[in-house]
Amino acid sequence: MRSVDALLPLVLDSVPQPVWVVDAEGLIMFANQAALDALGYDDVSELRGRPSHETVHYKRVTGEPYPAAECPMLRPRLTGQTAHGDNDWFVRRDGTMFPIAWWSAPLQLDDGPGLVYAFTDLTERHATERMVRERDAAQVRAVESRAAQRRIVETTTEVRRQMARDLHDGVQQRLVALLIGLQLAREELPPGVGDLVDDAVGQAQAAIDDLRDLVAGIHPAILTSRGLLPAVEALAARTPLPVVITGNLPRRLPPTIEVNAYFVVSEAITNAVKHAGATGITVDLRCDGATLTLDVSDDGAGGANLDGTGSGLIGLADRVTALDGDFALSSPPGSGTSLRATIPLTGGT
Repeated sequence: MRSVDALLPLVLDSVPQPVWVVDAEGLIMFANQAALDALGYDDVSELRGRPSHETVHYKRVTGEPYPAAECPMLRPRLTGQTAHGDNDWFVRRDGTMFPIAWWSAPLQLDDGPGLVYAFTDLTERHATERMVRERDAAQVRAVESRAAQRRIVETTTEVRRQMARDLHDGVQQRLVALLIGLQLAREELPPGVGDLVDDAVGQAQAAIDDLRDLVAGIHPAILTSRGLLPAVEALAARTPLPVVITGNLPRRLPPTIEVNAYFVVSEAITNAVKHAGATGITVDLRCDGATLTLDVSDDGAGGANLDGTGSGLIGLADRVTALDGDFALSSPPGSGTSLRATIPLTGGT
């Protein structure tokens, strides 16, 4: 039967925890296989008799020298108390460093107080923690980016609304006043001069019509006064293709939601008319009380994508996602294009 002294190294070699023992002078007496593997040594003879601190703990993670007199792992020889650390680094045989948690306990030997060390390699734990931190940081950046996008969308919506109001109440009213003045002046002019005024009246009327179209493109008045569905119906009436509108909206939606949903529909219809070669368009608008869902489909050539070129669909996707919504596109070549946007109603102003 083997003695306890003979069994102890066998037991220590079988455990996964790296362990080694130093004598009263701080020289390594024993290291188990787990310690050899962690430190990059092949055999305990390569460590036996070497100073423990100067072999595995002689520099800080910054690369600065680590004096043995400052090493907390050696103190149990003097204090007789077990010591522990969670944030330290050991040096492998090849000079590379790795993070550790360590335990150091006094061990009474024949030649005086020695130490027994045990440590855990924290490389994988640090990598996991770093991944978690990076993931959390990415999530924070994504949230902050989404919030910034939403602020931009909301600000742009308000600017468009104000610009349309200023054009309607300012420039358009002045043009209308000019048109009325020209019409009145024409009645007072002698024959032959009226033709010039007639031309000016026509130009003024054309300018008013162009301005109304511009205001409608910036922010249609019907969207403010009556809401999303009537505005889409008015848009459909101006479209040179048949547009079928289905669904219902039981109530007015937050202004930011209405404006951006309108321009999603408007851009989708424009794409169908200009790029898809479609002969018909269908628009479906539905609200379940918490989410607005809009679907726009056409029977055109298909083949649209979100690669950021040509159709402007990537801008629609950005507009929707900025409002915490989801955007989906289906456009197989030869089978038309369908897009769906779902936008939560919470937070819309």
